[in-house]
Amino acid sequence: MRVLWLCNIMLPAIAESLGLPYSNREGWLTGIYERMGKDDRRQMELGICFPVERLEGKLKELNGRWMLGNTACYAFQETLNSPEKYDASMERRFSEILKDFNPDVVHIFGTEFPHTLAMTRASGRPERILIGIQGLCFACAEAYMADLPEYVQKRRTFRDIIKRDGIRRQQEKFRLRGEHEKEALKNAGNITGRTGFDREETKKINGNAKYYHMNETMRFNFYNGKWKQEKCVPHSIFLSQGDYPLKGFHYVLLAMPRILSEYPDAVVYVAGNSIIDDRSMKDRIKISSYGKYLRKLIREYGLGDKVKILGKLSAEEMKQQFLKSSVFVCPSSLENSPNSMGEAMLLGVPAVAARTGGIPSMLEDEAEGLLYDAGNVDKLGDAVLRVWMDPEETLKRAEAARRRAYKTHNGDANYERLLEIYKEICE
Repeated sequence: MRVLWLCNIMLPAIAESLGLPYSNREGWLTGIYERMGKDDRRQMELGICFPVERLEGKLKELNGRWMLGNTACYAFQETLNSPEKYDASMERRFSEILKDFNPDVVHIFGTEFPHTLAMTRASGRPERILIGIQGLCFACAEAYMADLPEYVQKRRTFRDIIKRDGIRRQQEKFRLRGEHEKEALKNAGNITGRTGFDREETKKINGNAKYYHMNETMRFNFYNGKWKQEKCVPHSIFLSQGDYPLKGFHYVLLAMPRILSEYPDAVVYVAGNSIIDDRSMKDRIKISSYGKYLRKLIREYGLGDKVKILGKLSAEEMKQQFLKSSVFVCPSSLENSPNSMGEAMLLGVPAVAARTGGIPSMLEDEAEGLLYDAGNVDKLGDAVLRVWMDPEETLKRAEAARRRAYKTHNGDANYERLLEIYKEICE
């Protein structure tokens, strides 16, 4: 089999071979790549396409194809910080790559960037295209505002004006990405997904595509270690992200007065860059409308010492934060199958999540964690309180979630399933 991957990042192994910086995002891809390299019995030829902002230096010298061991590598140019803009020149580049590699299967990881649409257009062979669903931009566009007050949606701060990036503009970018995504899905003959939500949503767009259920393997760090009640920070809430409305950070802030009435020592920890800094004039100039709204809630509810922004965390740092937290909360207005939920479950961290999108396919309410209706702040607060008020039941649910996660995210089983799908498409 000749399989061509279209990835959202340059894999670390490729970057290291060229002496270039790289991202550790999507570490599960590295796991699959390393597994393929060790398994000589499969007789698979692999090619990998990846985006770069500029084809320069070593990448320009190697423009075309170069080999990393037995893997054919191809770079293409794409402006990743403007994923709502479509660049037709990628179609020409992909036509060259397809002609050179002549794949039996083109496996596209994710739909959120324009290169997905460009590859499906360049291929013209839907029966050979396999698109793996991560999130769904068109659905995110609908849920983006997450019950924000009208004045917050309309407002544009100095930063928003300069960057042309107010909240409504952000929603519009998701909508534009969603249009590209829908066309790409119509051009694909095969889709992999892992939740009832993504199956139903993609079926509405392309009912003729073959849908394959395939679970995802998490980053290797999260398969070691186990959460223990006695070692976590009491009454600590952890959010894996909170820098735009869809992720629902504001819901947690709105729930905090209810939580603090029972547990005055409760604290919220949020991974990722801070959008709420206002200690200096420079901070206040840079703040977005959403960041300004979060600051308003923090002031109104006296949460100044109750919210800790942790900055970007490595996989190991994220794991350690999970282990020291007493509850993981996923308050998003929409998710398909968030990796942070899978990672929390693997470690046995008690989980509270909004009942939205594909989350009910990942976590069984009451048996493995607690779900509440998305956007219901009172129910969110009640669920967090239940985690702390009944430690025995909390531990039972966390253990059940951990057992399920080890089956769902079993790397060997998921790898075998991937090869089955490739084989079926080739046949």
